[in-house]
Amino acid sequence: MIVLIQRVNWARIRIEGEIHAEIGKGLLALVGFEREDDEAGIGRMVDRLLSYRVFADAEGRMNLDLKTISGELLLVSQFTLAASTSKGLRPGFSGAKAPAEAERLFAQMVKISTERHPATQSGVFAANMQVSLENDGPVSFILR
Repeated sequence: MIVLIQRVNWARIRIEGEIHAEIGKGLLALVGFEREDDEAGIGRMVDRLLSYRVFADAEGRMNLDLKTISGELLLVSQFTLAASTSKGLRPGFSGAKAPAEAERLFAQMVKISTERHPATQSGVFAANMQVSLENDGPVSFILR
């Protein structure tokens, strides 16, 4: 599982021109599932997302996590994160989880995230989404 997190002042998802999800200060998490991923890793990743210290404390140091600042979480499935880009001029997706399995894992991730952090929203698996955001920093990290 590859998760690209971005610390945001706000983020929103539009689907077919309509706002589907919108958050204020928090994390936008783009999630890509790889072939070897299973349910066992989802809970651990959700814990990392909620506890990863990327928000500034009073001294300006990244010591605060999403829960501490009462921030929001926006989960977006993005299979292109699992692409192989080491050769050629076109990405390969043989390492990505099959769509039906990835959809099940993403739904599980949304469920667990919402249970542990009610201020969670998500995109729609495999939908054509337009994601807008204001990256705060910019601050972005890749979690594996």
